[in-house]
Order: sequence, then structure tokens, then C-alpha cells
Amino acid sequence: MSSTEQPGAPASAARTAAPSASLTRSRVGRRETLRTVSLPGLTLALRGRREDSVDPAQDTRPRALYVHGLGGSSLNWSALMHQLAPDVRGEAIDLPGFGDSPPPDSGDYSVSAHARAVIRYLDSCGHAPVHLLGNSLGGAVATRVAAVRPDLVRTLTLVSPALPEIPPQRTAWPTAMLAVPGIAALFCRLTKDWPPERRTGGVLGLCYGDPARVTPEDFAVAVEEYARREKLPYFWDAMVRSTRGIVDAYTLGGQHALWRQAERVLAPTLLVYGGRDQLVAFRMARRASAAFRDSRLLALPDAGHVAMMEYPEIVAGAVRELIDDAEPATRRLNDSSAGDRTHAGPGNPER
Repeated sequence: MSSTEQPGAPASAARTAAPSASLTRSRVGRRETLRTVSLPGLTLALRGRREDSVDPAQDTRPRALYVHGLGGSSLNWSALMHQLAPDVRGEAIDLPGFGDSPPPDSGDYSVSAHARAVIRYLDSCGHAPVHLLGNSLGGAVATRVAAVRPDLVRTLTLVSPALPEIPPQRTAWPTAMLAVPGIAALFCRLTKDWPPERRTGGVLGLCYGDPARVTPEDFAVAVEEYARREKLPYFWDAMVRSTRGIVDAYTLGGQHALWRQAERVLAPTLLVYGGRDQLVAFRMARRASAAFRDSRLLALPDAGHVAMMEYPEIVAGAVRELIDDAEPATRRLNDSSAGDRTHAGPGNPER
């Protein structure tokens, strides 16, 4: 919601309000692309890279999809996408209501709804299976996708995934409080005179292990993006409802419990945790390593909640190793499938 529309307004109004054209597009880097995909009840924005040296017709790089966290956008992956461009043909998705994606017609911002959006895109684009990467909320979403649709995921990389942590560490409580009715409106009233620079600085201070690592140029881009998105009529609605979606996911039991789904993931998994993370406790790395059956851990003592932004070179190296180790198994599986199709006769149709 914008500064002129307080949180708590009817969700239907937030979904139908149309921001002006000047507010609907985020910054696109020199070698980046930004496109939208329309699906029934859903429009998704996807950020990619334009690699001048690669002929699209001859591009054999495997596909990758990046999923951002709460309050983030596809811009959060620009640095890592640049690092991994020689290895994968990647796109970063803006979840419904974030970045350049408008709200979903359903108004559903649950973790399951975000996972369905990712699945629907992957089913429609024909690029699966992909190397799937997720941060924070996006990590929970990616876990659910990998658990329920293993056919869509080659490898899984989770950067500080928002898996249930009860109780959360104290520094995460202010963010979790957004799920409480009226808190977002109160925050807006208390901070209505704050300039975008102060708001952005607060967010970066919460997410980075060392905010001093943010360059002046990157800070200016972050301020510009925050100011742009804060004027969108659905900004706070998406934030509040997605926060509630995370809280609700923490309480789910049975087969829908996120930790239970983590145990069902078949894809080789890279877990990335930061020692200075104020939103996901570093101690959760041990539980995650035990839950994901084929996992490896990258622990970064000085990183915060967005290690792929703070240390993109290191994270890229670990992702590259994961992909390289997984590719031989993928090729064997594909070769086996091709052999089965070759020997399928008229009376033995393919399945």
C-alpha cells in the first residue's frame, strides 16, 4: 500500500488498484532483461540476463530459477546471476505482489500459493527440470516445490530458508509482528516522515551481516527501488499477507509441514547460512543438514540473511560445485530414459 493508503484497507481494493505506468517497472541492468508471463489469474515478472557471446540457438547451459525472500524481488539475485551466467541460463522470478509482479487475483499470499505460482510457471515454460534457488521466504517456497514436484528440480540451493523456527530469535520478532492486525498501520504512522534512505538503511541493516559492504551505488539503487515499491497500492498488503503466510506455514502439521517436506526432497541440496543472520538463526543449519537427505552446507560466519548479495563469488562457487556434481547423475538418468524410448515398440508405448 502507498503512503496515501494505510495498511488494513480491503484486499480487493489493493488488488484492483492500478498504479501509474511510471511506477510499474524496476531498474533493469545493462545486461539484464525483464519480461512478464501471463497465466490465468496471475502475471509474473522474470528477470534474466542477455549474454552477448551466446547464440540462443546453441545455448546448452542448464536452466536455473531464483526465488527471492519476503519484501525482496528479483533484483536480490542480480549479483549471483552475474556470477553464474557462464554456468546456467538463469531467471529470477518476482513472486506475486513483489518486484514487478502485480498481486494475484486470488489474493492468496500463503507459502503454498507462492509455490503454486512457481510450479505453474515451470509447467508453462517447458524449461524444467531447473536448478532452483531460494532465499528466506523463497527458500520455504523452493522447499515445497522440490518436495511436491521433484520432476521440476535438478538441484536445490537454499540461502537462509524460512523453515519453522519456534521460537524465532528475538531479532526476528519485529518482522514476524507484521502478521498481527494493525501493526503495519502503526508502523506506517510512526515512520511516515522517514525518508526512503532511512527506511532502506533499516532494511539493509537487518539483512546484511555488515551493512558497510553495500556500495554507495548499490545503496542508491536500493533506495530508488524502495521508494518505487512503497508507492504501489498493494505494497503493504503483499508484505502483511506474505508474513502471515510464513507464520501459518510454521504451524502446519502432517504432510504439509515444511520440515516434513524437507525430508521428502530428493534433489541434491546446498544449504547456505550466515553467522550474523538476524532473521534465521545460524543454529538452524544443523537441523536443516539433518532434514535434507542429500545436502551440503556452506557456513559463512560474517554473512547475514542475504549471503548471495553479500558474498556472491563464494556462494556462486558452492552452487557451481553442486551443479557440476549433479550433472553426471542427470546425464545418466537422461541417457537411460532415451534408451528406454529407443527400445519402445508399437505394442509398448512410452509412458
